[in-house]
Amino acid sequence: MKTISHTLLFIALAASGTAFAQDPHAGHGAPVKPAVDPHAGHVMPKTKPAAQTHDAHAGHALPAPAKDDPHAGHDMKAMDHSPHGANPHVGHVMPAPAKDDPHAGHDMSTMDHSAHGTDPHAGHVMPAKAASETPREPIPTPTAEDFAAAFPVLKPHAMEHAPSFNSLVVFDHLEAWDNDHGSGQAWGIDAWFGNDIDRLWVRSEGSRSDSKLGDWSVDALYGRSITPWWDVVGGVRHDNSRQTPDLTRAAIGFQGMSPYKFEVSAMAYLGGTRKAELAFEVEYDVLLTNRLILQPVVEASISADDDPRRGVGSGLGHVETGLRLRYEITRRFAPYVGFLYERKFGRTADLHRDAGEGVSDSRWVAGLRFWF
Repeated sequence: MKTISHTLLFIALAASGTAFAQDPHAGHGAPVKPAVDPHAGHVMPKTKPAAQTHDAHAGHALPAPAKDDPHAGHDMKAMDHSPHGANPHVGHVMPAPAKDDPHAGHDMSTMDHSAHGTDPHAGHVMPAKAASETPREPIPTPTAEDFAAAFPVLKPHAMEHAPSFNSLVVFDHLEAWDNDHGSGQAWGIDAWFGNDIDRLWVRSEGSRSDSKLGDWSVDALYGRSITPWWDVVGGVRHDNSRQTPDLTRAAIGFQGMSPYKFEVSAMAYLGGTRKAELAFEVEYDVLLTNRLILQPVVEASISADDDPRRGVGSGLGHVETGLRLRYEITRRFAPYVGFLYERKFGRTADLHRDAGEGVSDSRWVAGLRFWF
């Protein structure tokens, strides 16, 4: 029996020696691997289709995308990662266009995005043109005959005027004063009746002092408009005084508005003892506000000869200046306050000195200006 046992042990050792000769790991504690599948016995994830065997992340457990990942929610596998992909947004879930997006509703894929696109509106659904935008025939160039017909040469006063009768009465000043020389009142009135070309002018001015009527005058003149701003007037003037006989003379002159809106009146009175007398008056309205108006005024007279009975000498007779500040409650009615200064010159001043009278006078006044 021992002989048989030794024989079997020898055969086993011989067989194991052959196995060690073929496999250097024979007899080691390494597990035996199947020859066909190296992963046999492993629990492996499902293999991907052959078309995606290039994915380096197959079988890896990837972390969840960050909240600020611009590709979160995108199907990255379906994207064309080539550098010249036709559409970089393939596979992206794009948000809905904003309400103020100028391209909302446009088919952007058909647009020419090249720097030199021939039509910037390619692919846009453009609204149809309105009928009013359709091209029209150009307006012909006006000829000399067209200009002559449109702008005929007009002669002065060739325009027809309304035949209606108009009138205006202005109490330029109606005022009173009280000073060391006594109290008094004065007035100045301008009125006209007629149309834009032909008018009858009536003027009157005078004063009252110590409850007695002083010197006063009235002019009745026919006026003819020669320009839009100037009238020529002619007629008669009547002067009345308490101490001397009345004086009636011919009157001629012009009146109107000079540049810068100075109202000017220049009159010549012919006849009587003085033979000729020139009277000038200039006034101007300074608008401090729309209703508060300052009116400076200057009056002067020059006589050709002496008139001792009326206290008027030859040369420059007197100059009167004044300032009146009025407030127009309405355009037709305005109270005012003012200051007046009068000075006599030359022979006129000598005649007043000889009569024991002063040659200058100043006074504060208050009054009304109104028209209708």
